[in-house]
Amino acid sequence: MGTFRRVILPVAWLLVFAIIAVALVKIAFIDGLTSAASEPAPLVQVDIPVVPATRATVTNTVEIKGTVQSDAAEPVRSTSAGKVIKVFVEQGATVAKGEALFQVKAERAVTSTQTTKDGTPTAPKPVYDYFDVVAPSAGTLQSLTTLIDQQVTVGESVGKVDPGTYTVAGSVTAAQQYRLLGKPGPAEIALVGGPAPFQCTEVTLKNNASDGGAASGGLGSAGGGAGMGIGAALAGPGGGSQPEEGSSPTGTLSCAIPAGQEVFAGLGATMTVSAGVAPDAVTVPLTSVKGSVKDGIVWIAGPGGTGAAPEQRKVQLGLNDGNVVEVTAGLAEGEQVLEFVPGAPAVQDPMMGPGQIAYAPAG
Repeated sequence: MGTFRRVILPVAWLLVFAIIAVALVKIAFIDGLTSAASEPAPLVQVDIPVVPATRATVTNTVEIKGTVQSDAAEPVRSTSAGKVIKVFVEQGATVAKGEALFQVKAERAVTSTQTTKDGTPTAPKPVYDYFDVVAPSAGTLQSLTTLIDQQVTVGESVGKVDPGTYTVAGSVTAAQQYRLLGKPGPAEIALVGGPAPFQCTEVTLKNNASDGGAASGGLGSAGGGAGMGIGAALAGPGGGSQPEEGSSPTGTLSCAIPAGQEVFAGLGATMTVSAGVAPDAVTVPLTSVKGSVKDGIVWIAGPGGTGAAPEQRKVQLGLNDGNVVEVTAGLAEGEQVLEFVPGAPAVQDPMMGPGQIAYAPAG
């Protein structure tokens, strides 16, 4: 028993400690020197979102906020020089277009001389013409400043006629002008706090820079170029030509309110204008296209699948409704295109969490 305690037990403990030491050396110096290259590397694959060209009906309607305005009073101008001898109506009267307002007596120039019976020449007697000055339009005679025996000249402004009509008008952005390049159709007018919506047929679109000329679009396309790499598409959309809704106004849309509608100046209104319908058209999202009017560029998904370079292709565009655009040529139904224009900037949505990305339309 004494031999076991003095010899065998210490030797056994020495063996246990030796085994533990060898194991620690192996872990620290042998297994730790194994090449990391022999381990499988993690695989990361990012898919670029694509969408197919699909058929849909595109209804191009543009909604514009406007205000009801009183039409300007039309000036009454004298059409003859002479002396006022009669005033037919008084200020505040309701007049019809062409109704006589006052009469002017004008002396006619006489060049021929006259002679008496005995042949003595005499000064010619004056000859007078009488002219009625009429109302230029129907309405209320807002003012008339002529007085009896007053001398007036041709073209002199002597009063105003208030037509008593109204027009609803609102500013349009460049994006809205592009969508209304064709002649705008009738507008539906919804008055704030007013009667039920009604139709307005006399729609006029004017460009702010052309002093009343028909709008033909003003701002060119803006955004990402065609040479961006594939990976840039992951940054989000952009690079389209559609300006933001808050962009500066470039034109004015107006419509004369039909007679019989009860309105007053300063009343707010919403104009919904129809500018065409394209039934059963090949369409893609506006985010997929660089450009939104006439000419555009899309990126066709590579035939090799994920990772293959996309093909840039020019297309012809038609109507758009603010979300999708009609493709009239250059793209067939079912072809896969990048959902976002390459190189477009990402837009962070405040409702999303960290690391999530929202995409804005490319236009």
